[in-house]
Amino acid sequence: MSKVQGGMKCVKYLLFIFNFIFWLSGLLVLAVGLWLRFDPNTVKLLTGDGAPDTFFIAVYILLGAGGLMMIVGFFGCFGAVRESQCLLASFFACLLIIFGAEIAAGVFGFINQKQIVEEVQKFYSSSIADVSNPNDTAIAVIYHQTLNCCGGSTSDMSTTLCEEAEENTQDCLTAISDFFDEKLHTIGYIGIGIAGVMVIGMIFSMVLCCAIRNNREVI
Repeated sequence: MSKVQGGMKCVKYLLFIFNFIFWLSGLLVLAVGLWLRFDPNTVKLLTGDGAPDTFFIAVYILLGAGGLMMIVGFFGCFGAVRESQCLLASFFACLLIIFGAEIAAGVFGFINQKQIVEEVQKFYSSSIADVSNPNDTAIAVIYHQTLNCCGGSTSDMSTTLCEEAEENTQDCLTAISDFFDEKLHTIGYIGIGIAGVMVIGMIFSMVLCCAIRNNREVI
């Protein structure tokens, strides 16, 4: 028999629906994280000896949060259906932990946004600085083909590799900045949206948990 009645029963079903949406959100976060990690263009730009890995750190945090969200969403649905005070309290605690992880990932991404871009720009500049090195030249060519750019705004060594480039071709330092700014903004917007959803879930879980406890005290 249901332990909660009336308005709290409505909260119970709202929490169940929320948890199902939360599970789907976790799946979405996981999918976006996998896309950012295995996106062919991103992988091409960040492969090779000495390539910076700061960008992938933020992506790994996102992947971890997405997987944890799916697990927590499943147990949240189970806790809502069974009206288990213990499961609901655990669900609230897990949401709080994930919320903290999301905030940490967002802060990490925005604080290191400039650093990530600068590291990739330095990696490109070092690869184009020595056109006599076949490995560095190959890396520079990957950047040129992937970002449809050529040379750096202050590079004097890019002339050889950019002889066939069109006159209005964008320089690679600007192209790198635009490319990774877009990726990092994607991570930031997803984090903000999921954080808002989690706040609602924490409110619902605590309201239902308190209602179950109050009903037990009355009985």
